Amino acid sequence: MNLDQICDVPDIVMEFLEYHSTVRGHSDRTVAGYYLDLKILFRYLKRRRRLVSKETPFQEIDITDVDLDFIKSIRIEELYRYQSYSPELENENRSLSAASRCRRTSSVKSFFNYLTVKRHLLDHNICQELDMPKRQASLPRYLEESECERLLAACEGPFAVRDYAILMLFLSCGLRVSELVSLNVTDVYEDHVRVLGKGNKERMVFYAEGCQEAIEDYLSVRSDENVKESDKKALFISQKRCRMTTRAVQYMLNNKLLAAGLDASRYSPHKLRHTAATLMLKNGVDTRALQEVLGHSNLNTTQIYTHLDNAALHEAAMANPIGRKTKDEIES
Repeated sequence: MNLDQICDVPDIVMEFLEYHSTVRGHSDRTVAGYYLDLKILFRYLKRRRRLVSKETPFQEIDITDVDLDFIKSIRIEELYRYQSYSPELENENRSLSAASRCRRTSSVKSFFNYLTVKRHLLDHNICQELDMPKRQASLPRYLEESECERLLAACEGPFAVRDYAILMLFLSCGLRVSELVSLNVTDVYEDHVRVLGKGNKERMVFYAEGCQEAIEDYLSVRSDENVKESDKKALFISQKRCRMTTRAVQYMLNNKLLAAGLDASRYSPHKLRHTAATLMLKNGVDTRALQEVLGHSNLNTTQIYTHLDNAALHEAAMANPIGRKTKDEIES
């Protein structure tokens, strides 16, 4: 996201975006999310307070004049209404999804925290009392081991070796798709890859012999002939002779899922990451170690996988001899 081209938000919002981009090192996607959420917030407040004409299209409401006094005047009930407001759904009697409401609330909380803690421009952070919307917990969808084997076996055609290596990296290392497409040849070592994750945090991810063999096979046939100079270092080269994009990886995965007889609408590169995490956990990997492998900054993010293997948990409970004894057996 090119911050230099943004001119439709107040200076204080620009400073907030620059802080997250440069100081915190957050991804373009994260910064763009903050940008859009705060634009909607201030346009919503201006419309709600009747500071603009009803005839003014929502996307044309000018918010560049929003200043600190305006921000200090925001009331918590306005923020609660903003959580579910959407100009697109305004006349449809519908509201945003819980996930979207949570993301918006997180953006606002981050903005007010910045103004209070980092800039000391506010004496009181109103968002300390702002509750996060309740979000129904859902477990990540993942492939069973046999389905992983079917997916890998579906790699055929002129790019079979490349696609097999990509799928092995997903399924054995749990990489994010953004991490995978940003890999360079120089990031590959004998038994691990160097990954640049969220917030530009670097980590080493090790792999077993099957994945190592897949990568070595791909490197033996990889060619950067006719690849533009800026992409010659890229590990994975597309059919168009450039660095593969996330969209290209998704397209490839869809084709392989269909060829394997799996439902392509149910799975994405991120679901393959969930699959790797689940298989690791099922086979005895410690949660803390899994956190490092996946590049999670918060252990709570990793711990969702501890709820996946109910069969294993049931088996563990059944293995305890005391738990199997009835009261009559103990008393006899």
